[in-house]
Amino acid sequence: MRVILKSEVRGLGHAGDIKDVADGYAEHFLLPRGLATLATVGELKQLAQARNAAKAKKDREHEDAQSLAKRLGEITLVFKLKAGEQGKTFGSVTSKDVADALAREAKTEIDRTKIVLHEPLKTLGIHTVEVRLLADVRANLTVAIEPA
Repeated sequence: MRVILKSEVRGLGHAGDIKDVADGYAEHFLLPRGLATLATVGELKQLAQARNAAKAKKDREHEDAQSLAKRLGEITLVFKLKAGEQGKTFGSVTSKDVADALAREAKTEIDRTKIVLHEPLKTLGIHTVEVRLLADVRANLTVAIEPA
């Protein structure tokens, strides 16, 4: 019997997969528990439409992320911190500070977890900070720390 999985079934597949299973397995386990539906012509058309819509949405998100990455590459954020004689600052710039500055100056809301700082920035000068917008879309943001 051919079924379309509604949710992940361990050892069988993920939601949206079309599987051929034994009649008894489908009738006594998958269908009564709502884990699958019969793969009729109408259900297959509906699944194809849902997949096409999901692909179009993913493509739009990817294009938006690429345009945002281009915009972020042109931005320089300036932070003013008190500093000592060797260029060490009294304080630091964290990913939260960078996210807040982007929201203020660039009118762009970016989750601070997407801003990659291995450690807070504690020295004067210009630093490059990576922003991971999607798994395959990254932007390099320029952060300048100047003495106050």
